[in-house]
Amino acid sequence: MPYTIYAKMKRMGRQRKEELTPVRFELEKKPDTVREFFSALVELGVKEYNERKDQGQIVGYLTTQELKDQAASGKVSFGLRGGNDGDPVKAKENAIQSFEDGIYRVFAGEDEVTDLDQAFSWPEGTVFTFIRLTMLSGWMGGW
Repeated sequence: MPYTIYAKMKRMGRQRKEELTPVRFELEKKPDTVREFFSALVELGVKEYNERKDQGQIVGYLTTQELKDQAASGKVSFGLRGGNDGDPVKAKENAIQSFEDGIYRVFAGEDEVTDLDQAFSWPEGTVFTFIRLTMLSGWMGGW
């Protein structure tokens, strides 16, 4: 039986005036654990990416803010050029490793999700927010 959730994605450091609109995802079934949830969501994303790629449309649009950000840098681009199909196994491994490494954080409503092996107890229709953290790098001279 299909299981519906909603997801919002945000990148830290990006100031957006408009509220992020949750995107609907329909999973094949309710996951048993957070790890299964991430795997199902990534697998669905890879499948949709491969289908769009096969139709010649990788990204359907840029948001107004993305257009403004890119225009300020002097180049507007979707940043993707096609290529090979996405690999769901590698994508799932990457998503799990990135979560474990703290590259992104996930919230179910107001509650942070921290344990991959936690039982998946959220009701259908829950809005999950994925926040990709920006890593700072570079030389901090003068110390």
